[in-house]
Amino acid sequence: MNVELAKPFIKAAVDVLSMMAMISPKPGKPYVKKSKTAVGDVTGLVGITGDMNGTISISFTKNCAVTIVKNMLGDDIQDILQDVQDAVGEITNMVSGQARAGLAEQGLIFSGATPSVIMGDNHTITHIATTPIMAIPFTSEAGEFTIEFCFE
Repeated sequence: MNVELAKPFIKAAVDVLSMMAMISPKPGKPYVKKSKTAVGDVTGLVGITGDMNGTISISFTKNCAVTIVKNMLGDDIQDILQDVQDAVGEITNMVSGQARAGLAEQGLIFSGATPSVIMGDNHTITHIATTPIMAIPFTSEAGEFTIEFCFE
């Protein structure tokens, strides 16, 4: 497991969430995830192609996702489910983009697809690569989230 690959994801999550949602995520220890079940209740998933193919996902607990939306939109929440879906998709896109820029500095060039968002208790995340899934847990004052990535 190449821990160097995790660094751009950690930096991207901290930068994007502190800027967009005014929260301060703290990364935990990266680990290899064995199951397909999401750690959170709302997941943004984006496919990547380039030097390798794979997927990047960010899975938020319900509380964390709602707090992020409230911090991003203030009192302008129209439809909480739609707003959570939009915000998670947007954050996934931004974190993925910044992480890909960091990976480019390591010599790995990727393009990202449009993120999809999966919601629901115990939903599954299907990564397209067959290599081990690297997961990075985060804690914050808003709740927990986990970034997963997998490419081959």
